[in-house]
Amino acid sequence: MSESATPGPLELLARYRRAMLDLDADALAELYAEDGVHEFPFLFPGMPERYRGREEVRAGYRAAWGASEARPREIRQVAVHPGADPEVLTVEQLVVGTVASTGKEFALPGLLVMRARGGQLVHVRDYMDGLGVARAMGRLSAVAARLEAAGS
Repeated sequence: MSESATPGPLELLARYRRAMLDLDADALAELYAEDGVHEFPFLFPGMPERYRGREEVRAGYRAAWGASEARPREIRQVAVHPGADPEVLTVEQLVVGTVASTGKEFALPGLLVMRARGGQLVHVRDYMDGLGVARAMGRLSAVAARLEAAGS
């Protein structure tokens, strides 16, 4: 790809995955438009509903990755579904890695709906398996207790 070429959705997906594997919040944030939005539609205790803007993406992922012992080593592509709208990709994937403190393996399914415009991500919906993350990190009972307390 030449320096002047504008990356399309598939190129942005490849860069997005590289930033995730490298746990590089700066590289990830730079993929987003200044006012881009990253949403987590499956609400989960301790997770925000969304990051608004490139700098919230940067700060949010930097904090989350800094606090996590999850070390992804591979993102397996299950399927990529281009939308009728050329700006949109729907991505099925499996994030595989280990928990640093225990060496325990994890494999977390996820779905991304990405909208790219002008070579930047303008909207991402990240349907991740939050309970799978909690289970991999050995925090499932604590999360269940929080959910039960919130429902009271």
